[in-house]
Amino acid sequence: MKYKLLITRPIPHKVIEKAREFFDVEVRNSVLPASKTELINALQNYDAIITAIGDKFDEEIFFKIRTPRTKIISNFGVGYDHLDLNAASKLKIRVTNTPDVVTDATADIAMTLILMTARRAIEGDKLVRSGNWKGWNPMQMLGTHVTGSTVGIIGMGRIGKAIALRCNMGFGMPVVYYNRSKVDSVDLKNSYQASSLNELLSVSDVVVISIPGGPDTYHLIDKKAFDQMKSKSILINIARGEIVKESDLITALQDKNISGAGLDVYEFEPLVSSKLIDLENVVLLPHLGTAALSVREEMGFIALQNIITILLEKKPTPNLIN
Repeated sequence: MKYKLLITRPIPHKVIEKAREFFDVEVRNSVLPASKTELINALQNYDAIITAIGDKFDEEIFFKIRTPRTKIISNFGVGYDHLDLNAASKLKIRVTNTPDVVTDATADIAMTLILMTARRAIEGDKLVRSGNWKGWNPMQMLGTHVTGSTVGIIGMGRIGKAIALRCNMGFGMPVVYYNRSKVDSVDLKNSYQASSLNELLSVSDVVVISIPGGPDTYHLIDKKAFDQMKSKSILINIARGEIVKESDLITALQDKNISGAGLDVYEFEPLVSSKLIDLENVVLLPHLGTAALSVREEMGFIALQNIITILLEKKPTPNLIN
């Protein structure tokens, strides 16, 4: 008899077909996060689960089940702040993720947001579509010149370094980065590690957030942070929405304390404040970080292989995170 595998969200067809070769697979037919009841039932009735951001496997959920059937939760993605690793460990449930494969795609989205925000691309698109564009003129929609601007990167992990490389080598941008620990291997021109977050904020023309979510980084970027930023600077968030206090961001944008923002994530995702939507100096994307078919397929195959390695082959996996 095959082990039972639940996939909590539809994922690429190739991955599902591959999974059926090894497991009795059920795919939950909803793009929305699973409810508490669904997550509890999953722990009771499935040997393995492929989960995704939004499925809140918190302490309450885990401790509703004293003897779960589930042996492994394989996260479809690198970020795992929606999973309580300590609670999972206490129930002897192993948790894995899919690092590396997400790096380039997420860094590409950061560059997309930098360029769209700095050069006011959304505003330009709306102007043309409205029929009100009267033709080129020397003072039309002047934005920020990206090449040569200083980029500040908060978090120099895999994704942060990939963003830094693109900015530095592709656009000649000096790089300032802030990291909790010293970063030794940064092969960039004109770059340095800031001694404090405030230092980074005060010298950067573009600030990119590339750190994990969770209690340690909750509302790291708030009014005090915006007060440190240049009035012509822009903020880019491709990490987790709750790192930025959204109400303070809205105020900073409304009052022109910063020039603009590019967001792929939101504090109350998938809810987006109407005040953000009404602003013209912000670019809003629907969490597109890894949204390329080949990337999502590879993420799925890695998530599946994590389960095969642990559950069938009884071997350790380098992607174990608890």
